[in-house]
Amino acid sequence: MKLSIYSLKKILFAGEASLLNCKTVMGEITVLDNHETYIGVLTAGVMKIVETPFGKTQGKEHFFEISSGFLEVRDGNEVRCMVE
Repeated sequence: MKLSIYSLKKILFAGEASLLNCKTVMGEITVLDNHETYIGVLTAGVMKIVETPFGKTQGKEHFFEISSGFLEVRDGNEVRCMVE
């Protein structure tokens, strides 16, 4: 999936990912490839991303501490997050 994570100051992540795990007001969510459309409010916690590396099965993991934000899963296998 194409994943973009933005803060007010910079782009935290922009690229291909196979997994996004984060906490929402409704509970923890894991977004995988071709997830159905979704809009949610993020809460404080650690956001985990697993990259999709070219030609490999397991990618590098990234972790971001966030205090709040929004998550949007769009048609076309695209995910966007605005975090603080």
